[in-house]
Amino acid sequence: MIFFSKVGRLASEEVILELLKRKCLSVLLYELEVCALDKRALRSLDFSFNIFFMKLFKTANMEIIKACQEMFHSELPSVQLIEKYN
Repeated sequence: MIFFSKVGRLASEEVILELLKRKCLSVLLYELEVCALDKRALRSLDFSFNIFFMKLFKTANMEIIKACQEMFHSELPSVQLIEKYN
């Protein structure tokens, strides 16, 4: 997530999350359509996604992370992939 190191704390959380959705997740989901991953690999992606939120909001509390993900309509990559196929 190179953009995160470039933008740093200059942009708001909303801007950073929008960049994540438009630049990173769209490419990631496109690649996941081509390469089938097992459940372990998908959990690893979800873990990385959660770590990103922990760093962005400076907390390790998963309840807060889940609330932030809901508030910003940011679903885990595994959930987005499942919804895309249904």
